[in-house]
Amino acid sequence: MAHLLGAEHLHIDFGTGPVLDDATVGLEDGDRIGIVGANGAGKSTLMKALAGRQEAHAGRVTVSRGTRLGVLDQSDAVDPSLTVLSAIVGDAQSHEWAADPKIRDVMSGLVPDLDADALVSSLSGGQQRRVALAKVLVGDHDAVFLDEPTNHLDVDGVVWLAEHLKRRWGANRGALLVVTHDRWFLDEVTNRTWEVHDGIVESYEGGYAAYVLQRVERDRIAAATESKRQNLMRKELAWLRRGAPARTSKPKFRIDAANALIADVPPIRDSIQLHRMAASRLGKDVVNLISAGVTYGTGDSAKEVLKAVDWNIGPGERTGILGENGAGKSTLLKLITGELEPTKGRVKRGMTVRVATLSQQLAELEEHAEERVSALVKQYSSITLSDGNEMTPTQLLERLGFTSIQLKTQVKRLSGGQRRRLQLLVVLLSEPNVLVLDEPTNDLDTDMLAALEDLLDSWPGTLIVVSHDRYLMERVTDQQYAVVDGGLRHLPGGVDEYVQLQRDRKSGSGGVGTFGPDAASGTSTESGAAVVESVLGAQASTPALEGAERRAVQKELTAVERRMGKITELTEGIHNEMLLHDQADFAGLAKLMKRIAELEDENAALEEKWLELSERLG
Repeated sequence: MAHLLGAEHLHIDFGTGPVLDDATVGLEDGDRIGIVGANGAGKSTLMKALAGRQEAHAGRVTVSRGTRLGVLDQSDAVDPSLTVLSAIVGDAQSHEWAADPKIRDVMSGLVPDLDADALVSSLSGGQQRRVALAKVLVGDHDAVFLDEPTNHLDVDGVVWLAEHLKRRWGANRGALLVVTHDRWFLDEVTNRTWEVHDGIVESYEGGYAAYVLQRVERDRIAAATESKRQNLMRKELAWLRRGAPARTSKPKFRIDAANALIADVPPIRDSIQLHRMAASRLGKDVVNLISAGVTYGTGDSAKEVLKAVDWNIGPGERTGILGENGAGKSTLLKLITGELEPTKGRVKRGMTVRVATLSQQLAELEEHAEERVSALVKQYSSITLSDGNEMTPTQLLERLGFTSIQLKTQVKRLSGGQRRRLQLLVVLLSEPNVLVLDEPTNDLDTDMLAALEDLLDSWPGTLIVVSHDRYLMERVTDQQYAVVDGGLRHLPGGVDEYVQLQRDRKSGSGGVGTFGPDAASGTSTESGAAVVESVLGAQASTPALEGAERRAVQKELTAVERRMGKITELTEGIHNEMLLHDQADFAGLAKLMKRIAELEDENAALEEKWLELSERLG
């Protein structure tokens, strides 16, 4: 594998202590690296330094000759005077970009709803961010650096981005460096993890699930990490092992080897106790939607958002709501909270129901901006969790990562992530028995997300979550519904069923490249969707395989599947061997980890081959 870039002895200090202190890292062809760490630890600073956008105060970064870098950081903006199309493809002629399958794929995946000829200045912040991401992805880069690329993407968009990055380069070609709090995304696209903390960068093999396993193992060996943090990550590992069968059965990483580490970890949630406590606080009736419909506007401008929705929300239920932007999720939440009354049907609420919403705008903290954190929380009394333990506001703050210094800080001086955690605490301390979380993951790092989930596990009440964070959705809810075409649809298959449902709907409504008003109006134009459609219409579909050729491909596919199964067994065996290995023999453990990495590389190549053969079989 070719060496793309490296950093030696990086030191960066902005005057408040070193953000990076003697950090040395390297990036090779085939690396898919996720960067994790607490907010403010230096994740984005490290990425900017490697990309040449942040000068180190000591040390150096070297980039191999000819290496092409594509970079998207959080401050990147697109020229507002450009059109959407020119911002993405530059001065390329229509026939050039429309004939490129990669560019068509990026446009249909990221900007299918935008008018190609619209000015960037007319777009919302989220739309501009998607255009900036598309601009990076259409380029021909050897390495791509992405800082929070899943922001402003819905569940479908995150799935598309993961699939695009996985097929963007061949095996052991190209490199990806990504900063994100989206743990599902990390598991899908990365094969290594860098954790930035205390000025250093620690490297782990594998994606997020593998990182959690190794971090728990290292904590156990070194016995140097606080027991609270260690136990929290062991609980996270237990959920990865027990609570997500689809994830733990992935051939590239089996977490069965972690059984010894989580043998004494109790179930993530005591569902029976949660329902019992919730019923005692709420009674049998919580919120019932009875043929509820909502129409905005009147006459010709009327728009029916929800149509005859029937939904009985029970005590202690934990429900996730999925849907496209504009599908009606926010309207549904307003019906539940009582902020909006239906224009058809009715909503029945229990007599004891107290609903609280964790909004995206941090509205709950606005009137307390000048107060100190400690003074704010003293206004509230202790709460009782489902395990019977009573926790004071200060104890809850500590559980959510607040230090004694931060307790004395004014609310307005807290970081975005700190305000987000304080907002959650204030909402919980108001003692609602129905809690609505609207995109609760904003501004939180992976450790704080784990702490949030840990707290919600023992919160006794009905929980309704709207989030584009697939990991959080699967972690804290027990059932999922989708708002589709104005109705509410139960998803027994969870988020996977929703993703497939959306694919089926989109495949029947135009397919690749139908973005912008021109496609909808049917007007003729040489830019945007019309060019794409004309190019696609001229392309012949791939003929289906028949006879001996089909049998040969099927035989090869079966052989690939057998080898993938064998690699899974070998990987499990090595993980089990690590548990029995002398934990003081770091050289021996390193050899075992290297063998696992080799098997995972082989498996990644086999997965690509499997996809190629499956597509040929149709």
